[in-house]
Amino acid sequence: MEWTVHVQGGLYSVHFYYCSGEQRPCQLSINGKDHPDKVLNKSTGGFFTPDLRWQTYGPLELNHGRNTIRITSAGFMPHLKGLTVSTSQSPPKKNPFRDPTAESRERLAELNIAGTRKAISYLGERYDYPEHQDYLERLTMLEGKLKTLPQAAEEIERLKTEALVTNNPLIRFNKLLFVKRYTYQSNHYYTDFINGCKHFGGNLCVLSLADGTVTELAPELNGGIFGRVDLSFDGKRAVFGYKPKVGRGFRIWEVGVDGKGLHQITFDPPDEASRINKYKIDQAYQHHTDDMHPCYLPDGGICFVSTRCERGVLCDAPDLFTTTALYRMDADGGNMEVLSSGPLSEASPSIMNDGRILYTRWEYVDKPDVVIKCLWAVYPDGSGSTEIFGNNITFPDTMLHGRAIPGMNNRFVVIGAPHMPLGVGTVIRLDTRQSIRTRNAMTYITPNVDVRTEYGYFHRRNGHWRRDTKGPLYTDACPLDDKFYLVVCNPDREFNDLAGYGIYLLDEFGNRVPIHRDPSISCWQPLPIRPRKAPPVVASSRDSGKAAAPLVMSDVYMGLNGVERGRIKYLRVMETLARPWAARRFWSGDSKYQQHAVISMNGSLHAKRVLGIVPVEADGSAHFTVPPDRNLFFQALDADFMEVQRMRTFVNLRPGESRSCIGCHTSQQWTPGNKPLLALRHGPNKLEPQPGDSGPRPIHYVTDVQPILDRHCVRCHNAVKEEGDVDLSGDLTTLFNRSYENLLSRNFVQVFHENEPKTGDASPIAPYTLGSHVSKLVRLIREGHEGVDLSKPEFIKLVTWIDANSPYYGSYFGRRNVKYRDHPDFRPVPK
Repeated sequence: MEWTVHVQGGLYSVHFYYCSGEQRPCQLSINGKDHPDKVLNKSTGGFFTPDLRWQTYGPLELNHGRNTIRITSAGFMPHLKGLTVSTSQSPPKKNPFRDPTAESRERLAELNIAGTRKAISYLGERYDYPEHQDYLERLTMLEGKLKTLPQAAEEIERLKTEALVTNNPLIRFNKLLFVKRYTYQSNHYYTDFINGCKHFGGNLCVLSLADGTVTELAPELNGGIFGRVDLSFDGKRAVFGYKPKVGRGFRIWEVGVDGKGLHQITFDPPDEASRINKYKIDQAYQHHTDDMHPCYLPDGGICFVSTRCERGVLCDAPDLFTTTALYRMDADGGNMEVLSSGPLSEASPSIMNDGRILYTRWEYVDKPDVVIKCLWAVYPDGSGSTEIFGNNITFPDTMLHGRAIPGMNNRFVVIGAPHMPLGVGTVIRLDTRQSIRTRNAMTYITPNVDVRTEYGYFHRRNGHWRRDTKGPLYTDACPLDDKFYLVVCNPDREFNDLAGYGIYLLDEFGNRVPIHRDPSISCWQPLPIRPRKAPPVVASSRDSGKAAAPLVMSDVYMGLNGVERGRIKYLRVMETLARPWAARRFWSGDSKYQQHAVISMNGSLHAKRVLGIVPVEADGSAHFTVPPDRNLFFQALDADFMEVQRMRTFVNLRPGESRSCIGCHTSQQWTPGNKPLLALRHGPNKLEPQPGDSGPRPIHYVTDVQPILDRHCVRCHNAVKEEGDVDLSGDLTTLFNRSYENLLSRNFVQVFHENEPKTGDASPIAPYTLGSHVSKLVRLIREGHEGVDLSKPEFIKLVTWIDANSPYYGSYFGRRNVKYRDHPDFRPVPK
């Protein structure tokens, strides 16, 4: 592209007005002389009108009279609207390329007059709001003057603020509690405390809605990072997370909303220094412990999440990332107790209206590994864990900062965020009276923002959906009712802009009204400072005298569509294991398939154990005990101990907890039939070993499967005699052995790849979809391939391995790589 300009001569700047959704560097030449650097080489976020940006180059020497400016590119060029030349190094304040008609349409859309009218009408109909009729009349009058009165648009904006914020009957409080914090620079939704803490500063603050003044509550802590905060039910105290400096973890603090009584509640564990010395990888995050995301409990305690559990993220090969688990403690920090055994991160607890703890739980049990971060709930003693929403919803792949809507036990607001980068995104209202297995329960309060991939945010701009990393982006929705919310919003900047986020009022009618912004730092988590009704204190139903947890299943066939009654004979009780920090590889060569301690050949990322089986009665019921504080999932088995269906999630039971469920993959809306259960005619069954087992054991290929192949298969399928081009010998390979790699690579067993694709479909699956019933290897054996006749214990051990998603290792410990074959810790047999 080429332009001719006439100037007086001397030093000038060239201002390009362009847009580009990707980097498309160009060569600039002035009068045939190339500029030394590539130009227009930055993405503006997209290829549409809202993405147009100015880019200035200069000062450049121009001749008196005619000058030729040329832009060339070896590939695609950015979209250029035009350029200007001036002696100023700043682009023109008045845009010479503006389209007044288009701007008028955009401005009218921004005013959202119809949505404003609906919002005011709703408030007038539902609440004591006598002023609403006057606002509606003024709005109609100003709408009629838009074409003739230039300042009418500004008057409408002021009316909107007055009607929806200043005099809103839902905002009958004088002050807001909020956090000032430079935006985290996190590269995952769960790594704020790991790699997000790049800029220190900010405070816990109170905003006066009357005059806009801001008061810092903890000036003594200036210079650190303030994390998430909660307000006590009486509205007098705030509990928050605080990180003083690099190399120190977040700890829980408390202060009065009057700024008095600042004190620390949690402290470094006594062995913190030795922990850092052992596990530190980099200087920014040193594998210290962190206590974060506190919230007050109705019984006076505090719930929070912490890395004190010392568990690593299963899909993190370098072991840089750490999981957080749900904890509780007394108000003074005493009696600290972990409530969950989950193998992946848990976050952002809040209290539901019925007294339970609502939180985000990341999980994948034979599911894609990044799409399920959903809402769960537990009682304050950790019992009664249950899904609230999202366990089968693929996108948005992260349901974060869930909050109950006031006065409602089945409606919530949540932030739909991506797995990467930052945990911000779109605002969604959930109605769990609808099916929690579908998206029918979801209403987008911000319908022009969505999450559809692992990375980035999708925006509807100019009628087209596209992915980018700019605003509008939302987080920290605090519901005032089911239609109005205090939110944090970044209207138009990059997702990690240090001061990009401010506090707004948002409603379901399309209005977003600014309340407070600080031009130098982002503002987070607005909470009205006022007393609120405390949820009930839920008394613990756990039997303190018992360790085992009894469980009743009413009817296993509920949810097993297409499975005839009488088919299911047993439940196999399985455990998925968290990976402890103690399993860290301080050596090279053992990580592959995004697994730090490789467990499988791109299949399951979990090490698993079989704990035993229990019988299923003729009516489909079962009554049995399970060990507490384990990550349990169940498999429905036929008479041959082959899996018909598996539970692709896990449940924790606390010591002495009694639980019941209806069936397999059932909906929470279902209720058990009014009939006596055969399983309740006797006491709970204890878990019994499967035939051939002596008790609970890890699923470990070398001890479970290879001996069977050695006895029945290797004589025909070995390195020398590869009948069917299949070697089933136990010869070691780099990370596994020959038979394992051949069985999986030749699809003799069907493996669910948790990490490929990472964002695969998480919808419920039909019976007989996975496991031994669809295994080519099992089919050949049952057909009597070459006279092979497995004993019953051998067959059960083989199908159990397949039904566990065919892992190789049953533990995270020990050296894997064959180069360590002479090491005493080389591939130990787990116990």
